[in-house]
Amino acid sequence: MTWDQVLELIKSILITQTGIPNLAFKEVIMIAIAFLFLYLAVVKEYEPLLLVPIGFGIFLVNFPLVPLMGFSEHGNPELIRAFYKYGVEWEIIPPMIFLGLGAMTDFGPMIANPKTLIVGAGAQLGVFITYLGTLFLGFTLKEAASVAIIGGADGPTTIYLTAKLAPQLLGANALAAYSYMAMVPLIQPPIMRMMTTPEERKIKMRQLRPVSTREKILFPLIACGLIVLLIPAVAPLMGMFMFGNFMRECGVVKRLSDTAQNSLMNIITILLGISVGATMQADVFLTWKPLMIFSLGLFDFVVCTFGGILTVKIMNRFLKKKMNPLIGSAGVSAVPMAARVAQSEGLKADPDNWLIMHAMGPNLAGVIGSAAAAGMFIAMFN
Repeated sequence: MTWDQVLELIKSILITQTGIPNLAFKEVIMIAIAFLFLYLAVVKEYEPLLLVPIGFGIFLVNFPLVPLMGFSEHGNPELIRAFYKYGVEWEIIPPMIFLGLGAMTDFGPMIANPKTLIVGAGAQLGVFITYLGTLFLGFTLKEAASVAIIGGADGPTTIYLTAKLAPQLLGANALAAYSYMAMVPLIQPPIMRMMTTPEERKIKMRQLRPVSTREKILFPLIACGLIVLLIPAVAPLMGMFMFGNFMRECGVVKRLSDTAQNSLMNIITILLGISVGATMQADVFLTWKPLMIFSLGLFDFVVCTFGGILTVKIMNRFLKKKMNPLIGSAGVSAVPMAARVAQSEGLKADPDNWLIMHAMGPNLAGVIGSAAAAGMFIAMFN
């Protein structure tokens, strides 16, 4: 073999077997976006359990020729494609996340103050406004429904609904939902301060009544029965959510409850995060629809926050015991981040004003509300 032939062979290997000459500018942009997500997770500590696997997934799949999201020559899915196919496309991961969330959830604050269910419903305002607006921008009915649910700030619900109605938008929708969940501490405080007066932010709410063990055990059974009867399409999500909560509250399956809260939840979060991130390949993401979805998702989330606060302000006109409007911002279902933000803003107004338990009521109601909205869309369009 001559020296020229050796050079030609090396050149051929570099072109066909490495990603160096195939790395395009748009992929560099996506890798930069991946670094941004990892920066927010590691340095700023914004929802690191979500943003680390999502960011790393984006990072991995935007290198050329990587065998991660395609299919082998025998038609078998490659590594991350398998996670995506069997976990997301088959709609297994979102209900499993709801199982873990249910096992971690204490419905006591919502049971003690059932008025907060109305606040959770009011916080879904943005979902329906965004749905109408998205239709005018050229999205189909099903695509508009999948985009509109982002404002509820509930990642698993967004994934579940999008996988059913508009799977081609799954990556963009999921990334937008989880991004805004992570950025709740940045997005919500300015809206909260704009919509409330200093006097309203100082409103102190009376201590919640104690909730009995019997009430906590009966609640998931009654709530699940009512929700599934009214909106059967949401049974996979709400069924697993209430099942997890029943395991927590019944007290006789502590090992199962602990597994759902910890080991299972951690495994599912890893698989979901890297699968969602891996859908954000440059040729898919850097188009007008995904970029528009990010803008619409932000608008949606802002209006949902606005709707929750406005609902409390309206309710206060008819209540003798006033509620602090800040807890309305927790009506989006970013649990428990939104409740913590309400608590933080309350403490800034008055260092003795503890709102966390009061805000958990709307926060949990928001989980139910966003899932109910998703069930309505499924019933309408699927």
